[in-house]
Amino acid sequence: MLGELLGQSIRRHPGQDCFERIEEIRAAAKSDRRQESGSGQRLVNLLGKLSDDELLPVTRAFNQFLNLANLAEQYHGIRRRRDHPSDLMVEPLDGVFERLKNSGVSSDALHKCVADLRVEFVLTAHPTEVARRTMIMKYDDMSECLARLDHDDLLPAERETIIERLSRLVAEAWHTDEIRHERPTAVDEAKWGFAVIENSLWQALPRFLDNLDRSLQDATGKGLPLQASPVRIASWMGGDRDGNPNVTHQVTRKVFLLGRWMAADLFLRDIQSLRAELSMWQGSDELRALAGDSREPYRQVLAELRDKLIRTRDWAEASLNNEPAETTGILFENESLTAPLELCYRSLVECGLEHIAKGGLLDSIRRAHTFGLPLIRLDIRQEATRHAEAVAEMVEYLGLGDYLSWGEDE
Repeated sequence: MLGELLGQSIRRHPGQDCFERIEEIRAAAKSDRRQESGSGQRLVNLLGKLSDDELLPVTRAFNQFLNLANLAEQYHGIRRRRDHPSDLMVEPLDGVFERLKNSGVSSDALHKCVADLRVEFVLTAHPTEVARRTMIMKYDDMSECLARLDHDDLLPAERETIIERLSRLVAEAWHTDEIRHERPTAVDEAKWGFAVIENSLWQALPRFLDNLDRSLQDATGKGLPLQASPVRIASWMGGDRDGNPNVTHQVTRKVFLLGRWMAADLFLRDIQSLRAELSMWQGSDELRALAGDSREPYRQVLAELRDKLIRTRDWAEASLNNEPAETTGILFENESLTAPLELCYRSLVECGLEHIAKGGLLDSIRRAHTFGLPLIRLDIRQEATRHAEAVAEMVEYLGLGDYLSWGEDE
């Protein structure tokens, strides 16, 4: 389907002649792969006859075709693993926990080990990556369309709408320059990392932690602690000064503020969604002490958090623009974010509404402990000589001697 949609885009522009030329080359290449007599020379002749003006659209067409073929193959693999879980290369958590218990690990020891886990994923910069973020996002949207087409209950009109959306995405990709023509800056790289969090990890991590919680509950009788954050996200982008003179303290400051802005914006979306969900009137005494006489105590508490997130986002934006920034009511400590969310959670559980508490609210709490107000932990990497020089200045100021001349024992 994707190849056919690409062909339709090529027919529209550059036109039918270009499409037929591409198809002729593709047919010759397939014949050569089957080792048909004379096909190799025919392919060489076809390619040799291409003019300079024809080379670019032909090359782009085959590049796009390969990208779309890879996309289809990846989605087919995902669908196959979904339909046949036993084919998964990664052992399910239930199986891992069961195997550990069978080997003699007690339930208490297993629970403590998982609750104390600290796994950190580090996002790193790839300046040699030539694929533009806009193309990656289009391919992600295409994959989503393929997933929707897999539904058996689609009405004909719904299916047609999805195919039309897929056709537009293929056309957009065909008419988009795929290659970066300028090296990305350190800030550009950091924005790419934030996009990975927004478009993927923000949803994926709570789902993984929910699966981990259920598996741990089944294996040990106790779930994942509310404050647990077994997975953390860090980044070198904007903080890796080792060998990159372009990463200055101004760049690090800008990346940090961008992270604060993005975190406030993402959590603000969460809070707005939670305010729509948590319309219940039942609340604990602890919650009502904070919400007052409100008939909707959860919405009242979350409204105050919403306002602080808005002010925090505005503060980060003003700071990025080097404008005066109001600091009153800004969220600086992560506990200021987690405390009202956990208060709502405790209240729902106390009122017998644990099933509701373990929905979107628990996801937001998991995100608050995983990402927090900075969104990522920024690793500052610096060449060792700079560290030595900084320590030497402090040692000299304190009158302790010449640090740079000291031996290892000193």
